[in-house]
Amino acid sequence: MAHSLIRKMKKELSLIQPSDILKFDQEASEIPGIIKLTIGEPDFNTPEHVKEAGKRSIDRNRSHYAPPNGTSELRQAISRFLEKKYGLFYNADHEILVTAGATEAIYTVLTSILNPGDKVLMPTPIFPLYIPDTLLAQAEPVFMDTSKTGFVLSPQLLEKTLAEHGDAIKAVIFNFPCNPTGVTYRREQIEALADVLKKHDIFVICDDIYSELTYGERHVSMAEYLPDQAIVINGASKSHAMTGWRIGFICAPAVIATELAKIHQFTITSTATIAQDAALEAFENGMDDGARMREEYRKRRDFVYEAMTRSGFECVKPQGAFYLFARIPSPMNQESMAFSRDLAHKAKVAVIPGGSFGPGGEGWIRISYAASMEQLQEAMRRIADYAAKFEEKQGSVQQ
Repeated sequence: MAHSLIRKMKKELSLIQPSDILKFDQEASEIPGIIKLTIGEPDFNTPEHVKEAGKRSIDRNRSHYAPPNGTSELRQAISRFLEKKYGLFYNADHEILVTAGATEAIYTVLTSILNPGDKVLMPTPIFPLYIPDTLLAQAEPVFMDTSKTGFVLSPQLLEKTLAEHGDAIKAVIFNFPCNPTGVTYRREQIEALADVLKKHDIFVICDDIYSELTYGERHVSMAEYLPDQAIVINGASKSHAMTGWRIGFICAPAVIATELAKIHQFTITSTATIAQDAALEAFENGMDDGARMREEYRKRRDFVYEAMTRSGFECVKPQGAFYLFARIPSPMNQESMAFSRDLAHKAKVAVIPGGSFGPGGEGWIRISYAASMEQLQEAMRRIADYAAKFEEKQGSVQQ
C-alpha cells in the first residue's frame, strides 16, 4: 500500500534530492579522526547577555504563543537595528515578520510569490536551498554563472538573462556576502545592478544573513536602492551565533508583507517566545556582538587563504561570511565530489564539493573556517601534505 501511495505524493518531490552538503557531511562524520570544515555554523557560543535574556524569559513563564508576526518589542528592535546598521527603514507594525530562521523565511517568500511556470534568476555558485523551494512551487530556477567575472553578477549578464526570459521572470535572488564564495558586492556594483532591475517589474530577494560578517566595508543591501521591489531576509543566526534559536526575519513593503504573512502563519503559527526574547536582547543591546566574531574570522580567513595558496590552490579571497572557495589544482581529480571524498579518506579533512552550489562551482571546493584556529592549522597541514604527494608524483612523471 505504501508503495502505491508514494505515486500519489506531490510530483515535484521527485525533482528534489537530499542536500548534497548534509549528505556528504554525514558521510565524512563517520571517518575516524576527520576534521570537518563543512557546515556553515559559527563555532562561537551565543553571547552571555543573550543567553541570560533567554533564561529570564523562561523564569517569567514566557512559554505561550507569540503573535504570528513576532512580538512587537522584537520587531521594533529589528527595525532599529536595520536602520542603524544599513540605513534601511521598515515599519515594525506592518513590514517585519519574525520567522523560524532564514530557512523558513526563504520558503515563505518563494512559496508566496511563485506560480507554476514562473522563473527565478539565481547568480551561481549559490546557496542551494533556493533551488528545491523554487521547484516545489512548480517554478524554474534560471542560473547565471558568475565564475568568469570573479563570482560577481555583471549588469551585462543580468540584462542578457532578463531579455532572454522576458515576463516569465518573477524574481532574482541575491545572497551576499555569498555562501559559498565569501564574495560580496561593493556599492558601485549594487548601484549598477539596481539600475537594471528597477526597469523590470520583478521581486528582488535579498538574503542578507551574513551582513554583519563583512571585512572592511560595511554591508550594503540591495534594498537600499530598490525599497519597493526588495524583500529582505536576515536573522540572528550568523550575527549573534544563534543558529539553534531559529530566529530569522523578513522585511518588505506593507502590501507585500501582508501577503507573506499568510504562508508564514499557516506554516509555523509563530516562533518560540523564549527565543524571541533572547533575540530582542541581541538586537537591542548586542548590536555589535558580531564585531568580535568578525575579527576572529578575519584572522582565520587570512591564515586559511595563505595556507591554501601555498598548497597550490587558486582561491577567492573572502570579503565576508566564513567560507573560502578554492579551485582544485590540475594534477588532482577535478570532479569536486570525487576530490572531496579522496581528501576526506586520505587526508582526514572534510570540505564541501563546489558542484553542490550550481553552475560555476564544479572543480572548486568550499572550506568553512568557522572552526578553531587549532583545527584549521592541523587541517591546513594535512591538505599541504596531501597536495605535496601530487607534486611529487607530477615531478617524477616529468623526469
